Amino acid sequence: MTQATAMRRRHRFNGRMTRIVLLISFLLFFCRFVYSAVGAWHHHQDKLQTQQISQTIETTPTER
Repeated sequence: MTQATAMRRRHRFNGRMTRIVLLISFLLFFCRFVYSAVGAWHHHQDKLQTQQISQTIETTPTER
């Protein structure tokens, strides 16, 4: 096997490994984004719910 053939195979392998690493990195980034978006949505819903509860408590007259 000549040196040029060996270099060509190594180049192909490096390019494939680069794509695999980038794909895995993108998948991890995307999963973290989805996880944080779901958490932020739940936090937002909880915040809205506590605001509505506090508003209803403030508007109801106290009975004495």
